[in-house]
Amino acid sequence: MPQQDLELVAHLMRRAGFGATREDLEELATRDYEGLVEDLLYPERFPDLEEDVLHRYHIDINDQDGLRAQSRWIYRMINTQTPLKEKLTLFWHRVFATGAGKSMHYPSAVAQIETFRGNAFSGFREILLDLAKDPAMNFWLDNCENHKDEPNENWGRELLELFSMGVGNYTEQDIKAAARAFTGWTFSQPLPVYPFGNYNSTFVYREDDHDDSEKTFLGETGRLNGEDIIEIVVKQPATARYLSRHLYDFFVADEAQVPAWDETPPRDPDAIGELTKAYFDSGADVRSVLRVLFNSDFFKAARFNKVKSPIDFVVGTIKLAGTYRFPEPALRGLPATAGVMGQTLMQPPTVEGWHTGKEWIDAGTMNARVNFAVNQLGNASNPGVQSIVARLEAEGNSLAPEDFVRRCLDLTGPLNVGSDTHASLLESANAEGDLTFDPGEDRDGSVERIVSMVQQIVSSVDYQFE
Repeated sequence: MPQQDLELVAHLMRRAGFGATREDLEELATRDYEGLVEDLLYPERFPDLEEDVLHRYHIDINDQDGLRAQSRWIYRMINTQTPLKEKLTLFWHRVFATGAGKSMHYPSAVAQIETFRGNAFSGFREILLDLAKDPAMNFWLDNCENHKDEPNENWGRELLELFSMGVGNYTEQDIKAAARAFTGWTFSQPLPVYPFGNYNSTFVYREDDHDDSEKTFLGETGRLNGEDIIEIVVKQPATARYLSRHLYDFFVADEAQVPAWDETPPRDPDAIGELTKAYFDSGADVRSVLRVLFNSDFFKAARFNKVKSPIDFVVGTIKLAGTYRFPEPALRGLPATAGVMGQTLMQPPTVEGWHTGKEWIDAGTMNARVNFAVNQLGNASNPGVQSIVARLEAEGNSLAPEDFVRRCLDLTGPLNVGSDTHASLLESANAEGDLTFDPGEDRDGSVERIVSMVQQIVSSVDYQFE
């Protein structure tokens, strides 16, 4: 198949998922690109991941009194046949950042992630409405303390500032009106986890605690309730632009940090314009906006310009190594591994979520990334490493250093690297001459050279980008 086609498919699978094996990429590259996008956008075409084995081998995951569900989620990211569903679940978790540590009621944290997964491709109206009714969010932003006679503005403020419109597109009076409209929206108090077990909380509307008086919000006046507020928010041009910029930042290229968006223009205003148009043309349908995004020229050209998040780095490296296809014991340590790199699932640092892009990287997190990648790719018995060795061995008895480097970069991505990284890899390859698999020669030594080269590649600065 044309190399350009495979590189484009690899780019799509990194951004709309968490990467893919070389074998999967080669199969996908034989198919129509637009058809691949449609399959990603319609996960119901594929079976959901069976988790029976996972729950049998990790009985602790069945207990939601803690964040063991993080391991389950990472396992899904690695093995799912519907990668965009999991990627979008992560996207909504990042945009609607909710920390489980405040409530310490982890069944609600897990239920929120399941909600994000369930309506990942829905209309933005439905997504915001489900969010407003979500017990984990309700407690996180204190709407349970938002009463008719004593409004609490926390949820109303963040709904406008961080979740839909962005700073500068509403007034303090709009925040007050939104807070009043959401009075009475609360949740049922679940039974204690011990000794009763895991019980979810549910949305409760208390009519007697709702302010049903007239309100004016974004220029519209009436006896507005929470659903009215969301209806008004969704049709605002600012909302379309804000969501479009979030989608661009997550799937296309790193933007400035979200709090700076009111002062910093978009990286690609024309791209934001295309996505905004798709938002209104489709009635705020997220699936339709993503279709435009993934088929756009600006997406196809945006390669290796985003710093991998810790979750993307961990899961993508595992997929390259071919490990964790079975729920082995070390699975439970992966959430902590990503946490050391700066991203603990279900525990964002603030309601702003994680700061992304180059802010993912410092001396400590880079060290954690390199150690993890080197360990994953350092075992020649791992399926992904075996595949790379077998492919190089099948190409003949000898590979010149330049070809050795080129093929390793191809099989670990395909990955584009800068001139300094390429020079360093070539220097290492030249130091030992041609890679040979001649009969009677030391095959183990050649395998060690391949493993070392792959480890050098995943240790590079270039490997931090997708």
